[in-house]
Amino acid sequence: MENIKNQEETRREGFNNLYALNVNDRTEKKNGLTYLTWAVAWAEFKKQYPSATYRIVKDANTNLPYFVDERLGIIVYTEVTVDGLTYEMWLPVMDGANKAMRLAPYTYQVWDKNRNTYVEKKVDAATMFDINKTIMRCLVKNLAMFGLGLYIYAGEDIPEETENEGTDDTRKPEPRPKRTYSRKTATAQPIDKYAGIKAALQSTTSTAALLTLYNQHRNEVEGNPEIKALFTTRKEELQQAA
Repeated sequence: MENIKNQEETRREGFNNLYALNVNDRTEKKNGLTYLTWAVAWAEFKKQYPSATYRIVKDANTNLPYFVDERLGIIVYTEVTVDGLTYEMWLPVMDGANKAMRLAPYTYQVWDKNRNTYVEKKVDAATMFDINKTIMRCLVKNLAMFGLGLYIYAGEDIPEETENEGTDDTRKPEPRPKRTYSRKTATAQPIDKYAGIKAALQSTTSTAALLTLYNQHRNEVEGNPEIKALFTTRKEELQQAA
């Protein structure tokens, strides 16, 4: 019990340290959005967690680092592991207008209030450059789950101040200026850390691919009865379809 408590305190301290880190001078802005470059993010993260590792989740059927839905588009997944704690993140491949990209180009219509009519817009087919860029942005978003740059995704312009325990500095911090936001903050949704495995599981088309996926995630599968049951069900479905 004491070890668990110490581990929780260590993780809490690590999160607070990363969340309090101001990285505004190393961000980039594009189309009104703020991005933290992956090289800076990984460097700062490794300073806090030297043993940290990350993994790009691959489609078990193609061994490619992305998943394709012909109707919806392309999505990528990453996983970051620190001291036995793993967080997963996902991000769709998008163009400069933040529209989902597919393997083939397509068009859509938007209302032009100046012309008082609908106009047609085009989304180009995704390239490996687009996919690679999305993977690295997904990794940065993944690192934010541990605290690094999380305030950026929350719409903040600077990180919140955290209490420094064990210090004799009793100076009262300067009050933070009030900020106004032009967009509504979405309600936080619970994160399914096994979403990537579930998506890959449903995309398997043979028992051989299913076995490959199982071997890639053996620890997660054996440690979660629900996921293990999904593998068993999928195996039965593939055997019946053979």
